[in-house]
Amino acid sequence: MNLRINRVVDFGTHASERIELAVTGNCNLHSFIIADTTYIEETSISNKLRHMHWFSTRDVIAGDEIFLYTKSGTTSTEAINGGRNTRYILYWGLGSYVWNNNGDAAVLFNINTWQTTKVV
Repeated sequence: MNLRINRVVDFGTHASERIELAVTGNCNLHSFIIADTTYIEETSISNKLRHMHWFSTRDVIAGDEIFLYTKSGTTSTEAINGGRNTRYILYWGLGSYVWNNNGDAAVLFNINTWQTTKVV
């Protein structure tokens, strides 16, 4: 997987809550989904996924960083690592925070293929 969760920052505080990810290999963010869930035991997470965010199409390279805020805002970028990489500041657009306590879990999925069927 070419993306790694570093940490969830300021969980439970809508104004500043964000998940910080590191890009470990060149990829397109459209292959990734973030979701939250809870732990049902010390080392097991629930299969009840909530608040899913599928990233928009964006090519990123190893060394870049992704800061995904749960609130609304305007996407921006800033140079890091002496200009060799970029920090992407993205917004989920939710009206409230996602991670409300330290029993929650952030889950990152890498999905290279998928299928959709319209329900009629």
